[in-house]
Amino acid sequence: MKDEKIFREKLKKLIETQSLAVLSTCHQDGVYSSLIGFVATDDFSRIIFATLRDTRKYTNMKSNENVSILIDSRSNRIDDFKDAVSVTAVGTAQEAAGQERDVLTGLYLKRHYYLKDFIGDPNCAVMAMQVRRYILVSQFQQVLEMEMCT
Repeated sequence: MKDEKIFREKLKKLIETQSLAVLSTCHQDGVYSSLIGFVATDDFSRIIFATLRDTRKYTNMKSNENVSILIDSRSNRIDDFKDAVSVTAVGTAQEAAGQERDVLTGLYLKRHYYLKDFIGDPNCAVMAMQVRRYILVSQFQQVLEMEMCT
C-alpha cells in the first residue's frame, strides 16, 4: 500500500532525527505531560524511555498504563505551520525488568549515551511503551493513521 509506505518513511525519519518527545500520562486528577528522551525499536512497535520511580509520571503509569507520546519536528518558526511533522503514539507503558531491561537499556544508551549515570541509578525505571497506533500529522492538517499489530 502506497500510503503505508509513505507513512513508514515519514515515521522513520521523524523518530530517527528527534531525541526528545512529550509523554502524556493520566491519573484521577487529570493529564500530565513530561519531556522525555526516547528511542524506538527497529519495527517501531515499542518506544523506550527512562524515568525515576519517585516522579509523577511513573506514579501515573503504575496506576494507569495508558499513555501517549508526541514526537515532532518543529523549530518554533512560522514555517512550522506548513513544514512541521508530528506523530502521536498511543499505547501502554510498563516497566521492563530482568534481561529485557538490560536489552532495552543497551538500545536506549546507543542513542542517549550521555544519560548512562541517570539510567544506572537504582531508582531509574526503564519503560517500554507498546504502541497500538500512530497518528501522523503533516502540512498542519494532513492526518494519517497506522494501527500496529500486537
